[in-house]
Amino acid sequence: MTNLQRLRGIFSGSAGNLLEYFDWYVYSAFALYFAHAFFPGHDHTAELLNTAAVFAVGFLMRPVGGWLMGVVADRYGRKQGLTLSVAAMCFGSLAIALCPTYEQIGLAAPAILVIARLVQGLSLGGEYGASATYIAEVSRPETRGFWSGFLYVTLIMGQLGAMAVLLLMQYVFLTQDQINAWGWRIPFFLGAGGALLILWLRRHMDESVAFKKADTVHESGGLRVLLQYRKSVLTVIGLTLGGTVVFYTYTIYMQKFLANSLGFGKEQATLISSASLIVFAIAQPLVGGLSDRIGRKPLLIAFGVLSTFGTVPLMSLLADTHSAYAAFALISLALLMASGYTSINAIVKAEQFPTRIRALGVAFPYAVTVSVFGGTAEYIALWCKHAGHESWFAWYVSACACCTLITALTLPAQDAKLSDGS
Repeated sequence: MTNLQRLRGIFSGSAGNLLEYFDWYVYSAFALYFAHAFFPGHDHTAELLNTAAVFAVGFLMRPVGGWLMGVVADRYGRKQGLTLSVAAMCFGSLAIALCPTYEQIGLAAPAILVIARLVQGLSLGGEYGASATYIAEVSRPETRGFWSGFLYVTLIMGQLGAMAVLLLMQYVFLTQDQINAWGWRIPFFLGAGGALLILWLRRHMDESVAFKKADTVHESGGLRVLLQYRKSVLTVIGLTLGGTVVFYTYTIYMQKFLANSLGFGKEQATLISSASLIVFAIAQPLVGGLSDRIGRKPLLIAFGVLSTFGTVPLMSLLADTHSAYAAFALISLALLMASGYTSINAIVKAEQFPTRIRALGVAFPYAVTVSVFGGTAEYIALWCKHAGHESWFAWYVSACACCTLITALTLPAQDAKLSDGS
């Protein structure tokens, strides 16, 4: 594979990842505005609890998507898995954009919302494994950590894109009443349209050389073969458990925490979250490049130690602040701590499996863990607040991070090498 083909492949894989996560995060970014359309009530926290529950339900399909897209990517190529995943995301976004409200069709409205989120969960569950595997296989070994960091750059750009659309609508194009009434549908239409463009790009991308070289790929036995790599599966689960909870705490939940708990306005909460995510995005390839020099294990251990022992004091400081600048600094600090995991987790997981089972090996255990822990993080946080014990959530995050720390300590001192070449 030439350098041009390599860069074009990384761009196609990453750009699709961006659109996938834009569509996924638009739901969370606009939940403050459309919650009433599907779950009308008088308690705003209760409305957010319902939308968070649907957010969590979408995660239930991620293991199914991880299995389905993983099998497709391992048997028929990374390109086919990536194309199928973005097509499913397009369908889910369009369904939400066109869905009538509760007042118009009653219980059918939240039912359609749930189905659309299930389809999006199916898509996203397969996207991570296929894109992580593809980027790992087309990158040069000496810069694999650096390029791995761009997986979360595009993920964050997708989230920032969702917030940018929200900010433009809040400050430039629409009034609050217009966003509440119909403006929240616009980003779902944008996501569906962008997915069609990515679908075209991915149909013209080059397949990875590692997949082409692997003689046993088309004999992949799916979950049956995956069971032969139990230790690697447990490693993926252990690393993901704390990493996903920390990530969703300081990205997805923070906007609602700032607005619903600390009293910041919706617009100010969006600005603070967006600014901290920009810092986070810049850090990803830099920290990933650092792993190419010092190894993956030291960074994962640093993440585990800082998140296990630093979450409770950091969240306590954040709960007591009413300064936008202080909130930005604390959230940015938390996200920099998380970078020890986010920047390299894709490559570390890909390095655990041989080519014939790599996409499934990365996608399925990751999707299961994210569904159980990442998908419920926001709901648990809101439940703790609703129960009057909001501080309990910080201890929960610390306990999850400790699991990742223990897993990181068991990793070999030397980084694994991808089999079947690159």
